[in-house]
Amino acid sequence: MVKKTKTKTFDTATATLVKKVTVGVYGDPAGYEMTMYQTPEGDYFLYTFGGEASEYAEEKITTYSKANAKKWLEEN
Repeated sequence: MVKKTKTKTFDTATATLVKKVTVGVYGDPAGYEMTMYQTPEGDYFLYTFGGEASEYAEEKITTYSKANAKKWLEEN
């Protein structure tokens, strides 16, 4: 998945996977995945996607500051 802002591009295909958290099993309507990535430039983003009954029913990329990424990694 790709998300573009005015100055940056966040692409799951070119970024490095930092950590992946899976809740539920494949096919679980309430299950979801959260995956933290780091771009080659050092920026962080979180890719989320899940079943239709989860809080992440739609694919989404959310940008994170380094401090917020560190906090997310510590909490997950």
